[in-house]
Amino acid sequence: MRGTGGRRVSVVRTGWIRRWPRNLRADLWTVRPDPLPLSVWLRWLPHGLLCLAAFGVTLGDAAQLRDNGHLGAWPAFLVALASGCAVVLALRRPVAGWWLSMTKTLVGAVAVHGKLGSVSGVAFTWPWTAAGIIAHLLVLLLLALRVRTRAAVEALALTALLTYLLEAGWGGAHHQSTGVVTVVLSTVVVVLGSALRGRREARAQLVEQTTLTAGERARRTLLEERNRIARELHDVVAHHMSVISIQAQVAPHLVERPPRELVENLAGIRQNALEALTELRRVLGVLRSENPEDPYGLGHPGNGAAPHAPQPTLDRLDALIENTRAAGLDVTCEVTGKVRPYAPGVELSAYRIVQEALSNALRHAPGSRVRVEVAHLRGGVRLAVTNSRPRHPGPPSTGAGHGLLGMRERAAMLGGTVTAAGTPAGGFAVAAFLPRDGTPSAPPPGPAPIPSPSPSGEPTA
Repeated sequence: MRGTGGRRVSVVRTGWIRRWPRNLRADLWTVRPDPLPLSVWLRWLPHGLLCLAAFGVTLGDAAQLRDNGHLGAWPAFLVALASGCAVVLALRRPVAGWWLSMTKTLVGAVAVHGKLGSVSGVAFTWPWTAAGIIAHLLVLLLLALRVRTRAAVEALALTALLTYLLEAGWGGAHHQSTGVVTVVLSTVVVVLGSALRGRREARAQLVEQTTLTAGERARRTLLEERNRIARELHDVVAHHMSVISIQAQVAPHLVERPPRELVENLAGIRQNALEALTELRRVLGVLRSENPEDPYGLGHPGNGAAPHAPQPTLDRLDALIENTRAAGLDVTCEVTGKVRPYAPGVELSAYRIVQEALSNALRHAPGSRVRVEVAHLRGGVRLAVTNSRPRHPGPPSTGAGHGLLGMRERAAMLGGTVTAAGTPAGGFAVAAFLPRDGTPSAPPPGPAPIPSPSPSGEPTA
């Protein structure tokens, strides 16, 4: 086993060595643009400071090359200008700026090499000038901030290699060595730049993940609410299938001597209805609520009979209001207009909208007074649930925030409308209109809540 592990490590190392020239060429043999991103608060300030630093590096390097390096004015200026241009170029093309800085260092070291020690008592900083070190450190920092860590390490290794070849491999007369200082400072700069780049990428990934999570949560909430609506509509369909089965069974007894064909057809209708009802019950067994202890959805235990109870209608509003009062909320109810027959889906959705509004008031506006208004109109039913300012703030909400979403889904499915907003008195109001037969129609005119923020947060969210 020990021998196998050694061969495996040897193979990995050999593969990395073979790929290293290709990786180096891909990382550093490029002039692709990679601009320094703008600062959120400072905007162009970092770019301006770097340009100012490049100007200072150019002036300082030119003076040092001319005075201590004994180069001519124009050669010294051109070599120093390359240092400043490398910093400015690295703002947009960091790899190209790094190559320019390396080339400038090599050209400057060769140009000054013959004049080293020519003046007694003057020790020239070689192979890197003081201004050249500052320029190269800035270039390495800009490089490490925008390229992969591998490319930054490769640039650092080539910097150290160039320094070693110039100082140890070629050498020169009396001078002040800057090789060790340059390599040490370059290492610190590359580590710092790579760390800052990793931190920036981690924050960007966190923001992206947070955005994706919020989107997924919203989609999941929508699917959950639609699943709940589908479950209740299944219950309504199951009820009608039961009625069809019973009517098909009773119909032959309403005729004195029914024809045999009629009896057979009615028996077939009843059999098909029973089979459909059986399948619906299987589906409902999966879609039923997983919390049978809270039949009213108010966060308080009930009698556990919710999974097998019929779907509620407006006739059961009194029981819902009594249950809410028992939970500690002061609720009054006013019913106006002549009670008219509604489609089953309208009855169910009207009940659920009032239930959700009362549940939100109970959770988010404790101690408030709630008024429920049900107006039976010619074209449909209008609902309004308004709560006053809460006596004390409610606990923070930990739900997914799909109360208002569910109300709007139900109303939109039936061609109705739902509005919800804060009231001038500091409470919250939910108003809804549902067409009588569940088909879209223009709602009758009526008062709408005034949009204003509620002090209790977002009761319906």
